[in-house]
Formats: sequence, structure tokens, C-alpha cells
Amino acid sequence: MQKPQKQQIFSIQTKDQFSEAALQVFQYQAKNNAIYRQFIGGLNVDPQQVKRVEDIPFLPIEFFKQHKVLSTPGEPEVTFTSSGTTGMITSRHLVSEVSWYTESFRKAFELFYGDVKQYCILALLPAYLERAGSSLVYMADDLIKQSGNPDSGFYLYNHDELYQQLIKQQQAKKPTLLIGVTFALLDFVERYPINFPELIVMETGGMKGRRKEIIREELHDILCRGFGVNAIHSEYGMTELLSQAYSKGDGIFNCPPWMRIQTRDTNDPISPVTGGKTGGINIIDLANINSCAFIATQDLGKVHDDGSFEVLGRFDFSDIRGCNLLIA
Repeated sequence: MQKPQKQQIFSIQTKDQFSEAALQVFQYQAKNNAIYRQFIGGLNVDPQQVKRVEDIPFLPIEFFKQHKVLSTPGEPEVTFTSSGTTGMITSRHLVSEVSWYTESFRKAFELFYGDVKQYCILALLPAYLERAGSSLVYMADDLIKQSGNPDSGFYLYNHDELYQQLIKQQQAKKPTLLIGVTFALLDFVERYPINFPELIVMETGGMKGRRKEIIREELHDILCRGFGVNAIHSEYGMTELLSQAYSKGDGIFNCPPWMRIQTRDTNDPISPVTGGKTGGINIIDLANINSCAFIATQDLGKVHDDGSFEVLGRFDFSDIRGCNLLIA
């Protein structure tokens, strides 16, 4: 099975096109990804007998902590690493061709938010900026550069500067997107509340052990009042993925056409859950062509009939990763 090309993946528009591409990617990775092939063999699954997307096995995300999950030979162009508390084993995503990631997040941003050049993009990501290997910082840095706006940029703990920049953008009536890690957004609005109804506030999740976890509704209520906005947007992604889903409010996420969420039985990981019932989140990310596109996460959620989904929590026995999740 030949490796599918970018044009095929990022031009997907229909369910049939997605299914066809997913099965091609599965066959390619079942043959070329040693770790995934061993995992499939352990399940006694014959790849040649997999004819439906629903029958594709999902690799547990923990494999990225202990193994090189690669479907392409050679040295990776970049290695993304997850954040974690001291002593925690972190994930490593070896990215053979970073252009797949760049094309994925650029196209997804345009799909959900339009031309990046119309925005001033402000990134409040202290926990990510303070370490190397963050895929979120890589994405934010590229979007900041793509915006072409001299006011776009990163902020660490310089909240006063960020506040002055927000005032400037509000007065200039420039569309502005503030993307921030959860604890940093909370820290900011406690000291610098602002009434900026036109601002897009996007939280990426993650308390990073800095603050007590709170439910999404409470968090978004605090941030809405702190920024003077009607809704809080969210980004759902993780180190092991090359695609993101976005929510424009109420915690309802939508995927780009090359990404899909499924749910599995929490007690039987190979049994799917349907009908909007809560289950473990499985992710198909076809941009992950060079590692593994079929990942079983430790997040809990439910999928709606239209393909949108909610993230409801984590498995109790899993360690708390710095990915985009609030305990509900």
C-alpha cells in the first residue's frame, strides 16, 4: 500500500473520502509501523481483513512514552514532547515531515476562523514557552508569523504589557485572538479584568499543577466575566497528534475533515460506543501519516450525531497530562 499524499488527505470533504483515505492510511501503517504492527498482531487482527473504518484498531497513547512510533524511516525533522510534572514519563512524537503539521493547523485555522492575516494573535503560554519541544508553541509561533501583524506575539508573565496590547487592539478595532493556557488566563483576569466583547479568547486547557482543577462551566464563566466576552473558545489537541479540534463555545468541539473522534467502551477497549454515550476517546488523525493515525486517548467524552464531541474528563487511573482537558 502506497503512502497517501497531502493533497488526498487535506482535500477530504465527504465521509466516503474520509473512509477511503483512513483505510489506505491504516494499511500503510500496519505494514510500515513496527510498533503498530506488533500491537495489531497482539490483538490477532489481520490487517487484510479490515474493510471498515470501525474495525481499525487504535494504538494506546501510552505507547508514545516508551516507543518510537514511526511509519517512515530516517531521522525525524522535529520531536515534540509533552509536558508533565517532575518524575513523570512524557510522550515523544517523532515527526518525520513537519510540513504535514504545518499544513494541518494552517488549513484547520482557516476553516474555523478564516484568513489568519486578518488577526492580531496574542499567545499567553508561559508553561509551554518555558520548555523545549512544545507543538502548541510551534503552531502559535507559525500563526503569529503568518498573521503578518507587528503587534502579534508571545507573552510569558508580562501581564501588564498584554493588558496594554489588548487595549490597543480594542481601540484599533482589529480582530484579535488571545490563545492561552488555562491557569495563565485565570491569573491574568484576576489582575487585569477587561471588557473586550469582540475579543476571541481561546483556552488550550491545562492547569499544569499551578491551580486547582475546576469544571469547564465554572472556568468559562470566570473567563467570560474577566474578558467581557460572551463565549470562550477552546482548542483540543495533544503532543501525539498533528491536528486540532476547535470549540467556539459550550465545550462542543468540531474536527477538520481529515480528523474524526470515536468513543470506545471504558471496560472493553475494542468495543465502540455509539448513540451519544460516554466512552474513551479514540482519535483518527490522518495528518499523522508518518507516526500513527489511530490513537486511543485517556480522555472521556461523547460524540454527537453530527460528529461534534465533548470532552468530559479522564480515566481515573491515568496520569494527568498537560493536554487540553478540564476535569468535569
